[in-house]
Amino acid sequence: MDTVTSAVLPSGQALCALQDVPDGGAVAVDATLSDGEENIILLRQGGEVRAYCNICPHAGRQLDYAPGQFLLSKGTLICAVHGASFDQTNGLCIGGPCKGDSLRSVAVRVHDGEIFLA
Repeated sequence: MDTVTSAVLPSGQALCALQDVPDGGAVAVDATLSDGEENIILLRQGGEVRAYCNICPHAGRQLDYAPGQFLLSKGTLICAVHGASFDQTNGLCIGGPCKGDSLRSVAVRVHDGEIFLA
């Protein structure tokens, strides 16, 4: 997986440039959260970015089918292991073995073309 390392700002850890996330796509980055290191998914729609921990609530496995590669279809993020489908806008599982569960959301913000932990 490609991880982009940037300077840490007092207001939050820099994760990557907005342009590093394809519009309509996703990338994975490592981040230091309050409870430790996590691999997180950044999903971009235009200038808006949503972030979730890269862990399926069904079995605790990562969602990507290859490091940093995600199955995306019609506004959903699909777990490559069990096929659970998650709404990209809120992380809610809308189909599959963990229906009704949610991905763990990570607060991020975009500032001057960079994505930061909020």
